[in-house]
Amino acid sequence: MGIIRASLYQLFLLITVIPYAFVSLLMAPLPLDIRYRVTTGWPRLAVWGARTILGIRWQTKGWENLPDGKAIILSKHQSAWETLFFPSYMPRQVCFVYKRELHKVPFFGWGLALLRMIPIDRAKGRDAFEQVVKIGQQRINEGRWPLLFPEGTRTAPGSTGRYKLGGALLASRTNTPVIPVAHNAGECWRRNAFIKTPGLVTISFGPPIDPAGLTPEELNQRVQTWIETEMRVLNPERYDGPPTTGSVS
Repeated sequence: MGIIRASLYQLFLLITVIPYAFVSLLMAPLPLDIRYRVTTGWPRLAVWGARTILGIRWQTKGWENLPDGKAIILSKHQSAWETLFFPSYMPRQVCFVYKRELHKVPFFGWGLALLRMIPIDRAKGRDAFEQVVKIGQQRINEGRWPLLFPEGTRTAPGSTGRYKLGGALLASRTNTPVIPVAHNAGECWRRNAFIKTPGLVTISFGPPIDPAGLTPEELNQRVQTWIETEMRVLNPERYDGPPTTGSVS
């Protein structure tokens, strides 16, 4: 049954992404707000499809912590599911930091390129971060929320990747509060897994962390501590004890 559901879902994504991409391209001359609403209709549809076809339900916790103002979202990264959820349901436009090469991906990348997020050229090394700061500040000034995954890549449930400093540095350089986010989407949608597991995903938003008076390293540590502590609330069976420090870079 899992194989049948997974196959139906993949077919659902395929037959919906192509027309959505063409519609998004037709929206190119229109204002960003309209392009964003139209283009993010597809990830919202994908989340709906995951619920309807795969049985992946979701709920939020701490929604009241989301500010009516500027913010940077730093989130746990376990699956592709959260990359669909954030642009679909957050109260403000989110801007992912991603490799510019994704613009070359047919259909998906074309729509992504129209959303004016934060693409970077990783070949530029250290200069790539200056791109993040420069473009990130512009997006914050526009009232949008940059969104980064500090661990960089998807981690398996119960594991912790090394928290990189990029998001904390961006927050410090732009004097923007950070919203840490924990979630357990990996329990239902594992990395590179074709077959998904029905269940309930909880997305937990932490209180804003003000970067004022903190070094980027201290801010990053606070983000990691909150997220990894909350992960032990969401899925205590995955962990043997409290989160450890020292895995921040």
